[in-house]
Amino acid sequence: MGKLNPKQVENLTEPGTYEDGDGLRLIVKSTGRKSWLLRFQLDGRRREMGLGAYPEISLKNARLEASSKRRQLIDGVDPLAARDLERATQREAQRASEAKQLKFETLAKDYWAAHGGTWSEQWRKGWIRKLELYAFSHIGKLSAEQIGTEHVLKVLQPIWATKTRTADEVRGQIEQILDAAKSRGLRDGENPARWRGHLSNLLSRAEKKKARKRQHFAAMPWQDVPALMTRLKANNEPASLAAQLLILTSARAHMVRLARWDEFDLDAGTWSLPDERMKMRIAFVIPLADSVVDLLQAIPRFDGSPFLFPGQGKSGVMHVNGIRTLLHDMGHEDITRHGFRSSFRDWAGECTHYPREVCEMALAHDERDQTEGAYSRSDFLDKRRLLMRDWASFISSTKTVIPTLKTSIQAQKPA
Repeated sequence: MGKLNPKQVENLTEPGTYEDGDGLRLIVKSTGRKSWLLRFQLDGRRREMGLGAYPEISLKNARLEASSKRRQLIDGVDPLAARDLERATQREAQRASEAKQLKFETLAKDYWAAHGGTWSEQWRKGWIRKLELYAFSHIGKLSAEQIGTEHVLKVLQPIWATKTRTADEVRGQIEQILDAAKSRGLRDGENPARWRGHLSNLLSRAEKKKARKRQHFAAMPWQDVPALMTRLKANNEPASLAAQLLILTSARAHMVRLARWDEFDLDAGTWSLPDERMKMRIAFVIPLADSVVDLLQAIPRFDGSPFLFPGQGKSGVMHVNGIRTLLHDMGHEDITRHGFRSSFRDWAGECTHYPREVCEMALAHDERDQTEGAYSRSDFLDKRRLLMRDWASFISSTKTVIPTLKTSIQAQKPA
């Protein structure tokens, strides 16, 4: 049969198959619909590939498309597989383009949903509420890629001097959300909410330091902590075990309450906390004294729960006031859980020879300035291990003799 011509293609109404040559054919349906089909052989198998409908695809364009597919066959390429790959690539590009248009408010709620499952109900509500109050009105409708330093400053500057602690928490939240967006390929470049080496140059550091000092927690004098530990050791209830871990590691209360077994390496004597569990959103490793390892080995494990201290509520962990209630029942309504960090820090400052930066790092406080931090990137793990061993030894002691800085230094001198 001869080749088709444009007029013939236009006038064909009889259902059937009409050859144009070299495998190209026009299919006419009983409904009157016309479409192009290319038949070819690949690896000894007969294949068919649709090229589109007429008149959207004219005879001329159908021949050009068929010629292109035949060239692929000559090159050893399967036209069907190539088309599937092209379509998949186009779909992925379309999804990526649509994803890049996701607004900050949506990304924030995605992050909240992904990470908030291990948070207390109070923390979950407070986390999103701060963004609703201070961030969404400024950057909620922007995509992650659109947000720059000037946008972050618009969020922070109105509250930096009056609500510095809250402002810094919001800054940290924005940094987390934009980091997550970058991991999803939704933005490139540096994080405009980063503090060190960036916003620290644009916002008052003095205000941040003052805000940190304004928050005080009632603390037990360090001299009284050993007696409390003795009483706690006589109680094997979960709240008591959690309180002992809190005091021995000088960790924050929520770090202990949400502690997971997979964060601990008892052979190496370390507790590795991921960035999302740290206040400053930087992963941190706590060295464990031998007595802490012994304590952890004594804590029972429960099937189906990844937590050291599981509970019955929505969070799946011990009640947020579990340790607090225990301390109150023991007659210590005058102290707070967070205050034990102050007890540790006072003891370290008054009774040991360890450098200040090591003692601060034991509390996950890295107060080195930008220049010093750039050259000194150590987390002092080995020195902190010795410090925490000495702290564990002190608070586990039943002796009444209290070490002093002078005697601690003398004990280090060779005989």
